[in-house]
Amino acid sequence: GPCRALKTRGNTPKYGLIFHSTFIGRAAAKNKGRISRYLANKCTIASRIDCFSEVPTSVFGDKLREQVEERLAFYETGEPPRKNLDVMKEAVVEAREVAAEVRKKQEKKEKKRKKREKRRLEALAAAAEDMENSVLETQ
Repeated sequence: GPCRALKTRGNTPKYGLIFHSTFIGRAAAKNKGRISRYLANKCTIASRIDCFSEVPTSVFGDKLREQVEERLAFYETGEPPRKNLDVMKEAVVEAREVAAEVRKKQEKKEKKRKKREKRRLEALAAAAEDMENSVLETQ
């Protein structure tokens, strides 16, 4: 692995899992190592976001993917990609909106569940009362 390469001062390995990504296949030979590292960094960020976000959303993943696309385009055409800070600010805003929607839906579901539970309890109470009354009538 990479540790051996550091000890022996050899080349770092460039043929791991990420190397088989379609992103890497689309890069020119001289950019394969670069885009591999870039993709690895974006994967690391994605896993951290997954770990720390309360509401799962694909917003950040989509933005990170766009960044890899922009980086590939930059190597091919020289068109500068958007600044990471701007992309992430955009993602935070969008993710908040998505999370708010998800929470709203969850609250609606919870209200419905509570209503159902209340009706069930009322029905049980009424049935119990009927039973008590019929027992009293037969005595």
